[in-house]
Amino acid sequence: MARKNGVLKENLTGYAFIAPQIILFLIFMVYPIIEGIRLSLFKVSYREEVFVGFENYKQLFDNPVFVQSTINTIIFVVAIVALTVAFALFVASSIFDKNAKYVALIRGSYYIPVMVSMVVMSMVWSFLLNPANGLISYVIRELGGGNVNLLGNKSTVMPVIIFVTFATNVGQAIILYIASMIGIPKDLFEAAEVDGATRRQTIFRILIPMVRPTTIYLIILNIINVLKIFVVIQLLTGGGPNNASTTLMYFLYNNAFKYNQIGLASAVGVIMLTIALLLSIPQLKAMLKKD
Repeated sequence: MARKNGVLKENLTGYAFIAPQIILFLIFMVYPIIEGIRLSLFKVSYREEVFVGFENYKQLFDNPVFVQSTINTIIFVVAIVALTVAFALFVASSIFDKNAKYVALIRGSYYIPVMVSMVVMSMVWSFLLNPANGLISYVIRELGGGNVNLLGNKSTVMPVIIFVTFATNVGQAIILYIASMIGIPKDLFEAAEVDGATRRQTIFRILIPMVRPTTIYLIILNIINVLKIFVVIQLLTGGGPNNASTTLMYFLYNNAFKYNQIGLASAVGVIMLTIALLLSIPQLKAMLKKD
């Protein structure tokens, strides 16, 4: 009996420690999700809420701007996740076992953009890409490319925003990969060296499989971050030209705060949550799967 009471007391102590975090999670995460799902079924005005069922969702899929926003968001997610993982793996696997000072210099160089606010980075790129007096536009003119407006051209605006977002975020991925690779047991590399494995074989057969959990974590993290991409769109293009760079988050923002379509905006939020879950759950299953 005394042992049972001791176990119960120990469990209650543990629950007491995690209770504040659980309460905050329920208030600031779970409740907003439930409220968003509820509002997506209503037409909301300043004074009343009218239940409309799935009418908001029907309006969304009949809206060409929403369809374009969804396509743009999917392109952003796929491109940025692929670029970030591939480039970070390349850099980390190239330098992780080099001189410590050299590794520290590379890590610092790539991590500087992560430390700077996305607002500041977007403003810097806005100045650089200014078609009238921006440095990049000036260099292109000097090279004989004529007057260009990379952010005002439908064929170039997406690649430019993808590059800006990728360049700002890739430093974090490199840091995580290097930390993960440094933790790999040295015995594996010594055994590979004894067996005559080349560096390429070591990378593809030891490094990449051993950092798989980090890869999955980065994929999930970048999916969530890219789905929420807003600041760079707002400051560089405002969704233009002709909605060529509008994302789901920017579409949600316009409907919620410009057009006062709270129900419609909530429906967009529910769809974004669904997309995030559909893209993340397979990665989580792969992480938890036992070999």
